[in-house]
Amino acid sequence: MRTIRPLLAAVVAALAFASALLFSAAPASAHDVAESTAPANGANVAEVPASVSITFNNRPLAIGSGVTVTAGGENWADGPVEIIDNQAVQKLRDGAPAGEYTVVWRVVSSDSHPIEGTFTFTATAGSTTTTGGTAVASPSASAPSASVPSAGTAAPGTGTSEPAADASQPFPWSIVGLAVVAIGLVIYLAVTARKKLAASNDSDGQTPAE
Repeated sequence: MRTIRPLLAAVVAALAFASALLFSAAPASAHDVAESTAPANGANVAEVPASVSITFNNRPLAIGSGVTVTAGGENWADGPVEIIDNQAVQKLRDGAPAGEYTVVWRVVSSDSHPIEGTFTFTATAGSTTTTGGTAVASPSASAPSASVPSAGTAAPGTGTSEPAADASQPFPWSIVGLAVVAIGLVIYLAVTARKKLAASNDSDGQTPAE
């Protein structure tokens, strides 16, 4: 029995190790989320802003990011997306007309997983920014930033969602491999313990009585 107890302790330790490996992969799959937009989704603003922005809980990657700002069938986005801290900022071209705008954004989150979403706003007047202007739009008094759902949780009017395919997310094969090794170790220890227990019982049964 003295030999069996260390083996059983090793089996329990291996099981605990395998469980920890399997469950540790769950937090790594969490992606960044959009916290707010400017203008806010569904907001009415006095005039077309010089730029729109999306604020995230972490700094997104610049590569693979894109934003379209469409009104009347025309995209009014001007140049590439700028990543400023945890914001994705998209400037708008001069002469943008009054009306309803649909903003469709796509960025690569800090864990290298693409996320995307959409929001709308309505401008009472067209853009008044002159050519060469350096103004960067900020949320106006009539259009405060508002919380938006995280990527993958759509709410009415937002359409925010994660891509259906998860091919861009690297699968944690190393963790799976370690888990398989740990499970194999558990099986080996269990079989060894059973054999030693059987041998110990046979030895006790063959001991001659004095």
